[in-house]
Amino acid sequence: MTNSHAANAASEHTPVASILGIEVDALTMDESVALLRQNTLAGKRTFVVTANAEIVMMAHENKAYGDLLRHKADLVLPDGAGTVWAGNYLGYRVPERVAGYDLYLRLLKEAARHDLPVYFFGGTPGIAEAAAEEGRKRWPGLRVVGCRNGYFQAEEEEGIVEAINASGAKMLFAALGAPKQEQWLDRYADRLRPSLLMGIGGSFDVLAGKVQRAPKWMQDARLEWLYRLLKQPSRLGRMMALPKFVLAVRREKSQKK
Repeated sequence: MTNSHAANAASEHTPVASILGIEVDALTMDESVALLRQNTLAGKRTFVVTANAEIVMMAHENKAYGDLLRHKADLVLPDGAGTVWAGNYLGYRVPERVAGYDLYLRLLKEAARHDLPVYFFGGTPGIAEAAAEEGRKRWPGLRVVGCRNGYFQAEEEEGIVEAINASGAKMLFAALGAPKQEQWLDRYADRLRPSLLMGIGGSFDVLAGKVQRAPKWMQDARLEWLYRLLKQPSRLGRMMALPKFVLAVRREKSQKK
């Protein structure tokens, strides 16, 4: 994949917010779902990244990862209150958060409705299968045509690509965590046959009921990050990216003046 993000799979008219050098597509959830449904039904390749503040900061600090988001991803969506805040603070209009987990669920619903086979790749052993089972309960008719955990050696990757392609999947969801999931999808993008390629972090764990999301009031109050931290204190090191992100965005705005 050599296309630039400026000529991505979204549309020439998609509004974009530039945040720390990363172009984020300022779409709503409904617009994102409609676009990805349309592209998948048409067999049009779309490599999706849902970018929260941590991912944008990672891309800002890591040139290779930043280049991947800038030049390889077809759609970079604002996953997280931090990304929405940054875009609006810098003078763009970012209408709402497009949370990766919520987008994943919406796409599974579309897959069931339009008979689009899906593949679950990643997570601990058995978690993709558990997520697939729950998905079939929620959306009768959902066809999960393959599951593979995220524990593998380099020499197994060719076989994983072959299994995904042989499954006939139209949507591939990779739960390997950032940046690994985006790097893996980019590495094999030219060979993978599914139309939709999307990294979804820990979404299998949530769908399978192994991890609980924050209560809706905390999500609405933009405090989901705090809930995660309280539940998983080990995330404290990763959370340090948030104040760094805020400072970097404020610095970017001051430099624009």
